[in-house]
Amino acid sequence: MTSRPEFYRFHNGEKAPLQFAEAEYEARVAGLRAVMVEAGVNAAVFTSMHNVSYYSGFTYCAFGRPYAVVVTPTECVTISAGIDAGQPWRRCYGDNITYTDWQRDNYWRAIRSITGEGAVIGFEGDHLTLLQQSKLNSFLAPKSMVDLYEQTMRQRMHKSAAEIELIRAGAAVADVGGYAIRDAVKAGAREIDVAMAGRNAMELEIAKRFPGSEYRDTWVWFQSGINTDGAHNPVTARELQRGDILSLNTFPMISGYYTALERTMFVEEVDPASLAIWEANVGAHELGISLLKPGASCAEVTEQINTFFAERDLLQYRTFGYGHSFGVLSHYYGREAGLELREDIDTVLEPGMVISMEPMLTIADGQPGAGGYREHDILVITEDGNENITGYPYGPEFNVVG
Repeated sequence: MTSRPEFYRFHNGEKAPLQFAEAEYEARVAGLRAVMVEAGVNAAVFTSMHNVSYYSGFTYCAFGRPYAVVVTPTECVTISAGIDAGQPWRRCYGDNITYTDWQRDNYWRAIRSITGEGAVIGFEGDHLTLLQQSKLNSFLAPKSMVDLYEQTMRQRMHKSAAEIELIRAGAAVADVGGYAIRDAVKAGAREIDVAMAGRNAMELEIAKRFPGSEYRDTWVWFQSGINTDGAHNPVTARELQRGDILSLNTFPMISGYYTALERTMFVEEVDPASLAIWEANVGAHELGISLLKPGASCAEVTEQINTFFAERDLLQYRTFGYGHSFGVLSHYYGREAGLELREDIDTVLEPGMVISMEPMLTIADGQPGAGGYREHDILVITEDGNENITGYPYGPEFNVVG
């Protein structure tokens, strides 16, 4: 019987250009290694899509299979499934090992070939499942385990110049999608038709700006009427009607990096009750943008916007926090929870962070002004304030359309 390998290196073809220069990944891994030294960790075994992508440039497609990046003092190795063949190696910084499915748990055998047994293992407490932790203990027999979730998240929260350049491009692509959606809005059109116009425009713009990239996961949530009540409500085939409230939401994904544009709109006309709520939300949006500067804490910004809404008897209609970090994140995977505009987040804003301002009010069906109102801009924190990198206009003057 022919012996089948547990894992092997399938370095097929030549390395493809990564989204960032090799020096960018070298700096990220060096930062991680400094964290590992301080924590006494011999090998970091990261299993989340966001950390694998951040440290290696490879954004995996799990489909129920486990993936990893393993970082030691001398190695950075992605671990991928045989179904992907040579693509993970071509699209990663460093080395890659392919595990086979001839027997169960070859994934952990491949990881063990790098870490050995009895090491101090760093892991992500927000991602490693109980099942996989049991296998880790069985195959790696770690001396101890150290949760590096918090340290890696805080590293990702501080963007490099190259990351900010990519996020800026993503915001511009989101604007392109926004204008395409605006052109497609008319009474009788379906949500799905409008959403596809925005998505197609963004896909083409990404391909133009990044011809050497891989393309996937760019999407639009375009909601109308009662469907606007939730920020993440999926697209339907509902037909737009005159006077409908709309939520425009464009989300270009470029090499694992998420950006967004979100706007309140109305079809052809807006009634007085809706206009008053919309203008109040715009006011909160503008106030929030003015507050995003170095030295301000997330909780302090949140409290000031809360006060603005409370003074107008609207705070009870707020549905979530006022903004969040940007970078390697997605609706499919992680977020940088330490940088969110909520009452319980005390993180202080620093230059190089990137954060949204996105107040949302939801008025229940049947009430005057019913619907969900949301504006969303992306802000880069600078030395003395912020730079708004979202260009598509907000407010009633531009967004009563059709």
